Amino acid sequence: MRLIRLVQKRADKTAADMLIRKYYDEIYRYAYRQTADKHTAMDLTQGIFIAMLKAIDRYDSKQAGFRTWLYRIATNKIIDHHRSRSAIQSKILNLDDVEIPDETDFERQMENRDLASRIQNHVGTFEADAQRIFRLKVFGEYTFGDIAKMTEIPEPTVKTKYYRMMKLIRKEFEDEYFSG
Repeated sequence: MRLIRLVQKRADKTAADMLIRKYYDEIYRYAYRQTADKHTAMDLTQGIFIAMLKAIDRYDSKQAGFRTWLYRIATNKIIDHHRSRSAIQSKILNLDDVEIPDETDFERQMENRDLASRIQNHVGTFEADAQRIFRLKVFGEYTFGDIAKMTEIPEPTVKTKYYRMMKLIRKEFEDEYFSG
């Protein structure tokens, strides 16, 4: 890709800006799906692109497509973010940012958000490859084949890790799945 070569060879700021603009919304959505907080997602997205620019000299198109390489950086940054948060720390919800349709829907939304947050924390306890696979599948909505290419893990292994983790998550949160 022409933009990548310009950034690598000439440190072309205009090309870097165009490259970031091309992928910004997609990476932001990926981060937002995993944080459910626009400010955190914006901070993560900025960090992802800073990391991308710092590492772009090492990018090799023969090893992976640029998008794949960028998602690998994004996934690692998001895993680091979740790892750095304390397991006990709970997310503070800004009620000004929430539409409250009615009492039962609101309660269900809060229960679902709490469950999603606890599942995210639980996923953070798994080994890094399993976390990457989970995040790319659930939040990135990638196919197992795409995930295998991105992580350089054989597709059958990707599937095995994903389904094994889903089984453990279901077992851990069994009461929440079958209640109400």
